[in-house]
Amino acid sequence: MIFYHHGVAIQPSVAKVGGTFSARVCILKNDGAAISLGDLGHFANRKSAFAFAIRCGTAYADDKPMPRPPCCVQSG
Repeated sequence: MIFYHHGVAIQPSVAKVGGTFSARVCILKNDGAAISLGDLGHFANRKSAFAFAIRCGTAYADDKPMPRPPCCVQSG
């Protein structure tokens, strides 16, 4: 899904990673370039991860600080 926020195209997505869901977002620039913000955080369900990806995308478009994920998953 792509949506526009203040003229910026934002494409949030979610990837299943082990037993969690990883929030991701891609910002599509007017010149055709795409900026991936990478893995933004891990969540227990797809809906929460997707909502967080949207929050991060709109924060990036508004040039505001990125929100922090609710938890940090460490491999070990």
